[in-house]
Amino acid sequence: MFDLLSDVFEGMSATYMGKDWSHCTQLFELWEVEDPKVVMYFMKMYERIIMQDRSEETERKRKQDERKKGGDGKNYTHNVKG
Repeated sequence: MFDLLSDVFEGMSATYMGKDWSHCTQLFELWEVEDPKVVMYFMKMYERIIMQDRSEETERKRKQDERKKGGDGKNYTHNVKG
């Protein structure tokens, strides 16, 4: 059921924003779901896990890119006399 919902992405950065929940009622009726509240609960719980995982992955990649570019953005110079 969760996979039937379409994904929503933010325009310019293509950041995953979650699922489009507007069609849930129609899907529940179409698939004759007996207890939509319970199904919705588990779907939202699953989405929360996915969102957290994607957020952590994005943060990990951001930190990795930051390290590749030289850390915290500070340029240290040393006076070397030779």
